[in-house]
Amino acid sequence: QVQLVESGGGLVQAGGSLRLSCAASGRTFSRYAMGWFRQAPGKEREAVTAMSSSGGRVYYADSVKGRFTISRDNTKNTMYLQMNSLKPEDTAVYYCAATLTSGDNYYYTGTYEYSYWGQGTQVTVSS
Repeated sequence: QVQLVESGGGLVQAGGSLRLSCAASGRTFSRYAMGWFRQAPGKEREAVTAMSSSGGRVYYADSVKGRFTISRDNTKNTMYLQMNSLKPEDTAVYYCAATLTSGDNYYYTGTYEYSYWGQGTQVTVSS
């Protein structure tokens, strides 16, 4: 069992930056593949970026490539999302998610593949 708590959301102007954090409880954080998802009003939740448990494999949605960076610090049980060059279309509630792995080196991009979710943090980008 793991609990996830996001922080770092807020209001920013287009072109600005934000850094989201996802703090996880528990002692086996390094065994969890992690991901960041977002959901805008009236839209389905979508994968933004995902990382394998070791951090060795990373996925980015085309819409955020070159602007967003996922990272994790297994010593602090924390995952991060650095968001640069933000656009109004990045406005959404951002969720972190975790799924326990058997030590594989895969990332996961489907919402159904994650067992644990944070409560979400609002990111609003004004034009």
